[in-house]
Amino acid sequence: MTTVREADAIDAPSADPESRLHDDHHDALRLWLRLLTCTLLIERRIRAQLRDSFAMTLPRFDLMAQLERAPAGLKMSELSRRLMVTGGNVTGLTDQLVGEGLVVRKRVPGDRRAQAISLTPAGRRAFAAMAEAHERWIIALMDGLSQSERDRLYGLLGRLKRGVAAMPTQEHA
Repeated sequence: MTTVREADAIDAPSADPESRLHDDHHDALRLWLRLLTCTLLIERRIRAQLRDSFAMTLPRFDLMAQLERAPAGLKMSELSRRLMVTGGNVTGLTDQLVGEGLVVRKRVPGDRRAQAISLTPAGRRAFAAMAEAHERWIIALMDGLSQSERDRLYGLLGRLKRGVAAMPTQEHA
């Protein structure tokens, strides 16, 4: 008779983080690697869809998503902070998007060195189309779960998030 864990191993791609587990690993580690594997699989699909449907990368989409939420624009340093990447990464992404006419740089009044980045009208239209498709893709990827299962999983992950956020940071275990 095949156990649930054996069946999961048969169905799982051999290169994902979860495939490294053994039966003697703690359930908490199993759960963490299952979450990570699901995240990576979903992200891989979204990257492919953005590339194939819009010739867009996920980092560029993420930058545009931040700008869509800030119609007045954002300083490069704020974009870097929000995206959790270096200023050099933001500059490179911005250069590409400026070249395509999707974003524009503007000087920040009172700060000679700072620039604010905002979506152009073409960038707003392009992002709206991508965001609509992105939502459809995510809905389709979650379609294997019933509404009650999605609700339950959402609630459980919320509890996990609150618990992790409440834990003090420890340098060494």
